[in-house]
Amino acid sequence: MTREGVRVGVLSLHNSKETKAILNAVEDLGHEPIWLREENVAIEIEDGMVTIEPAVDVVANRLLLSNTEQPCEALGLIDAYDHLVPVLNEPEAVLTAIHKFSTATALSNAGVPVPDSLLALDTDRLNEGRPAFGEEAVYKTAIGTHGGGTWKVGPEERVNARVGQRQALLQALIDRDEGRHRDLRVYVVGDEIVGAMERFAPEDDWRTNVALGGDVVDATDELPDEVAEIAHEAAVTIGLDYAGVDIIQGVDGWYVLEVNPTAGFKGLFTASGISPAPHIARIAIERAGGTVDDELVDDLARVLDDSEPTGKPEPAPRPITESPVIGYTEEVVLSGTSGSETVVAKSDTGATRTSIDTRLAAEIGAGPIKSIMRVKSGSVKQGKTRPLVDVVVGIGGQQHTVTASVEDRNHMNYPVLLGRDILENYQVDVRKRVDGGSPEREQEEE
Repeated sequence: MTREGVRVGVLSLHNSKETKAILNAVEDLGHEPIWLREENVAIEIEDGMVTIEPAVDVVANRLLLSNTEQPCEALGLIDAYDHLVPVLNEPEAVLTAIHKFSTATALSNAGVPVPDSLLALDTDRLNEGRPAFGEEAVYKTAIGTHGGGTWKVGPEERVNARVGQRQALLQALIDRDEGRHRDLRVYVVGDEIVGAMERFAPEDDWRTNVALGGDVVDATDELPDEVAEIAHEAAVTIGLDYAGVDIIQGVDGWYVLEVNPTAGFKGLFTASGISPAPHIARIAIERAGGTVDDELVDDLARVLDDSEPTGKPEPAPRPITESPVIGYTEEVVLSGTSGSETVVAKSDTGATRTSIDTRLAAEIGAGPIKSIMRVKSGSVKQGKTRPLVDVVVGIGGQQHTVTASVEDRNHMNYPVLLGRDILENYQVDVRKRVDGGSPEREQEEE
């Protein structure tokens, strides 16, 4: 610890309201915030001595791992810090939390209620267990975020043991009535419940994720004691210092759905006016032996200060070619609930959304249909309608879960059109084609 106070490192390789809010809260509490990013992080071993740059007294782990292709590398980085300084949300706990079946196993073994679930590495075994889940079941990837890689499946829909490169599982669908699907997210920081919100699914969906447009209502003051105890026990069981615990009520009680190590604050602050950021800053400071003013923590929690933190490292100059390059046509792997297909897709930077052929969607089990979109057409006055479904698109080892439109592309050259929802992650080189054709001769109209 320095004479000026605790040096709190927030390990976050992305920009988010939550990361900025925690860093600002550390400074407002009278200590030194340090944003640990690609631009400034280094760990060196020389003559048996280990040093870290920049020097910190404690690390608050905010790495996003659920949407990372190789989470083990990030977990290894957290583990390296864990050998040197106190780490909030230690790597072992995060590993359990990001794998949904590992979470369910740990909670069930500790007596915390979770929905009935089945993970099987063999597709036939997974489908043999499907009847036990009733008319509708939840089918999801073991690692995923923001509701991506999650579907409802009927009794006749065959599912696959893997979606792309991810393991997949079946889970009982918990619902109380015929109203909008809803659940609770409870924010646990240390031994304290700092806030809670009830989340309602959008009208055209059943998933309650705020990232998908779900509505939120403050539930902090009305949170049942039983739910508060379940949420706290879930966080303690997984071993997390701070977590967003998702809990749902069924006809016979409450069940924990997930325990999120990097749960967002936006929804909670919108619903309740409470920010967990100063509470996280406090336990980080105290973990390193520092002190804080508890009344100031409560005052700061009434504001979500996501302004640019002081001391943010300057970004290193990056060449434009650093982004992966994708061709005018590319070989992609499409995955749904019942299988995967490798096809040639065309890139279209003018298309907002990825589009897949009706036959292909049926073959891989894309869906179920989330909603219907209307497409304006110059040749048809009333326009056309297309169903929207979730699908996982694999390109060169990268996985993208997107909501794609489904249309009859039988008369077109390519069964898949890659829109900006995927292309925003790449540079497009129109000269590069996997099918050897020429874009100048392309007559397909989109």
